Amino acid sequence: MHKRLLDHLRTAVVMLDSELRVRYLNPAAEMLLATSAVRAIGQPLPDYFYDDEEARGALQQCIQDEHPFTRREARLSVAPGYEVTVDYSVSPINESGQPLCLLLELQALDRLLRITREEALLHAHQATRALVRGVAHEIKNPLGGIRGAAQLLERALPDPELTEYTKVIIDEADRLRNVADRMLGPRKPPEFRPVNVHECLEHVRQLLLAEHPSGVAIWRDYDISLPDVVADRDQLIQVLLNLIRNATQALLESATEDARIIMRTRVLRQFTIGALRHRLVLRVDVVDNGPGIDPEVQETLFYPMVSGRAAGTGLGLSIAQSIISQHHGLIECESAPGETVFSILLPMEQPEEVEKEISAL
Repeated sequence: MHKRLLDHLRTAVVMLDSELRVRYLNPAAEMLLATSAVRAIGQPLPDYFYDDEEARGALQQCIQDEHPFTRREARLSVAPGYEVTVDYSVSPINESGQPLCLLLELQALDRLLRITREEALLHAHQATRALVRGVAHEIKNPLGGIRGAAQLLERALPDPELTEYTKVIIDEADRLRNVADRMLGPRKPPEFRPVNVHECLEHVRQLLLAEHPSGVAIWRDYDISLPDVVADRDQLIQVLLNLIRNATQALLESATEDARIIMRTRVLRQFTIGALRHRLVLRVDVVDNGPGIDPEVQETLFYPMVSGRAAGTGLGLSIAQSIISQHHGLIECESAPGETVFSILLPMEQPEEVEKEISAL
């Protein structure tokens, strides 16, 4: 009965003997630690639990003094290239006449941390967009008056040479208006239609190859079984073009050897974006092998007027995030020297009102 209960727990449970050899692990632990009971039982506790002296000392003290302990947000490298973040507790079990055992309980945190990070990103984006829209409107209103006054002044000037100054005022007013328009993002709502994402990627690839025929290789890693996604094709192309063009410019400006960009598509099942769980989610990765993004910039990368490049306007990623947000999706970024990944996460089913609109066509 006890074993059946443990086997159905969603918390990972491992039982160790006093020599820290595995005596039992439940299916949740098998899944979390990427191993099987057949392989693990009788083997020593994996080395990744001893990565730091603090963890090693706590385990030894737990055996000697029989004091339980808990570690928060421990990073365990359970397989090459695969890390999990967990809270884990170790409790000694000392029954009369029985050798000492240790009960190891692990709670996976990666999904919770990701959801928390995405919710924070979505809320920050919404708050920033509201602030930017307010500022942009406040800038545009007086600009109309300044431009009109400059035009009237230009007509009233007695010397035509003085119009050079009014022209500067008019040109700068127009430039600021364009900046404000770009800060406001797309003016029209998305026109949702079934879209083949690979056709959009190929369109963007051809554009980039025409702009940069040499210097950067663009590789394709497509899941060709993907069905169409419901999206605005033009806006989706705008987002993809922005991400891939950014990657290209970063590679060229850093003079990266063997520069390459990978366009990758995958489908994620039962995936959560923010607080909503979706049956199917399209994931499009744009991967480059450039120098990476400064960690200080990564936190505010999707904010308006923030750019990691000296020549960047800081509006492209903010607009891209705004477009994908209108599609109920999200753009994420993971960056380290040698690999930067921008991931578009897009639900493959849209809200009911969108589905009805498409059916009525």
